[in-house]
Amino acid sequence: MIETESSTCRPILLPFAGDKYNRGMSVFDDHKQELDHYETMMGAARGRLAVSLDLLTDALALVGQHGVYCQSARQAGKPAMDIQAIMKGITDAKQLMQSAMEEMKSK
Repeated sequence: MIETESSTCRPILLPFAGDKYNRGMSVFDDHKQELDHYETMMGAARGRLAVSLDLLTDALALVGQHGVYCQSARQAGKPAMDIQAIMKGITDAKQLMQSAMEEMKSK
């Protein structure tokens, strides 16, 4: 168990925490099918952004699940402050990427 803000949290168990992602495999090799699909539909740059958004969405879901177990001692019912900061950063990054994709689409 991890102690955070006077609460007990369970560690995050990531599906990629030690297996294929830590062997030096390129992101392009690891996500080849998704990249091929989105790059064919949207072009190289927008397709890569779309796959990046999917990866950020998956990360946001994992952090959100962790936030259920790691509650703030100061704010009952809310995730711990570090979890809130991570979620905000990922959400902000997704918004910026989405706006970049929209701008690229209009050109």
